[in-house]
Amino acid sequence: MASAKPIIFTRLADGTLVRRQSDGSFRPIRDKSDRARLNRMTAAQIERMAASDPNHPALDENFWGAVDNLPHKEAISIKLDQDVLAFFRKDGRGYQTRINSVLRRYMQARRKAG
Repeated sequence: MASAKPIIFTRLADGTLVRRQSDGSFRPIRDKSDRARLNRMTAAQIERMAASDPNHPALDENFWGAVDNLPHKEAISIKLDQDVLAFFRKDGRGYQTRINSVLRRYMQARRKAG
């Protein structure tokens, strides 16, 4: 079985985000958010600030409308060949979504073929 990437960050039950240190211990991540400033801002000011951020696209009605069209997911247990699973896992998180995407394309191709 392919070795998984070690967990570097984790969140405690109280919501604290911690990072694994080289000695194996975990230390809390210092929050750099200015929550007091955000609490003083109006919703319109926050919207303007978010809209001006080039690294964070707007989450407009088009974005949220696309979410409604997703099919319902069902948790299952599936056995895959080790090499197939290793192939999808090598790119890290999201491997199950990538597997689902490949299966969806196969399904659509079969439907199209009749």
